[in-house]
Amino acid sequence: MKRPGPVLTFLAGLLLGLFMLTLNATTGTRTASSSYQEKSPGPTPTSTTAAPRTSPSPSPTPTPSKIPDSSYSGRTDDDSSSVAVSVRAGRAIAYFCDGRSKEAWLKGPVKSDGSMRLTGADGAVLNGTLQENKRIRGAVEFDGGHYAFTARKAVKGTALYRATATVRGARIDGGWIVLADGSQVGVVDRDGTPSAAPRIDPETGAVTVDGQRLTAAPVAP
Repeated sequence: MKRPGPVLTFLAGLLLGLFMLTLNATTGTRTASSSYQEKSPGPTPTSTTAAPRTSPSPSPTPTPSKIPDSSYSGRTDDDSSSVAVSVRAGRAIAYFCDGRSKEAWLKGPVKSDGSMRLTGADGAVLNGTLQENKRIRGAVEFDGGHYAFTARKAVKGTALYRATATVRGARIDGGWIVLADGSQVGVVDRDGTPSAAPRIDPETGAVTVDGQRLTAAPVAP
C-alpha cells in the first residue's frame, strides 16, 4: 500500500486552513454587529408635560369718588339773585331767591361725578356740577328765566337756613342765604305773599318776624 503523496498532504492542509479562516471571519462579524446593537442608544424621550396655564388677574373695581358734605353759596352771573346748595350723603337741597319776591326750593341726588339735577315747585330746575369740591357751577331755570351762577364752598358753618312757624294766624316760611362776605339774602312768605326777609344771627339762627322771635335752622337734604 502506498502512502499519500506530498501533494495530497498539502491540499488537505490548505483546505483546513481555508475553513478555519472562513469560520473566524463569520464569528467576528456577528459579534461586532451584536455589540453595536447593545451599545446603540435608544431614542431620546420627548417631554409631554404642558406648561401650566395662568389666569389673567381680574381688573380692580374702581372706587367711586365720595362727594363731601358741605354747603355752597353765591350769586347769579347777572347779580340779580343768590343761590345756596347744601349737600349731605349724596343728596342736595338748594334755595334760589332774589331777596324780594322770587324764590324756589329744589332738591335731588348728586351723582358720583358731582353733577346734579334738582327740581322744585312750578317747574323750577337747577342743573349744576360740583367742581374740585370747591364750588358748584350751574344754572337755575325758574319763572321763565335762566340764571347761571357760581356757588362757592362755605368757609365755616352753613350757608342755608330756613324757618317755618305760625305768627298771628299767618303761615310763615322763610329762607336765608349767607354769602361768603357775610351778607344775607332771603325771602319770608306769609300765607303766599313774599317779601324781603329780616336778618338772622348766623351763629344762633335767631330772627324776629312780625314781632315774634323765631329760630332759623341750617338746612340739610
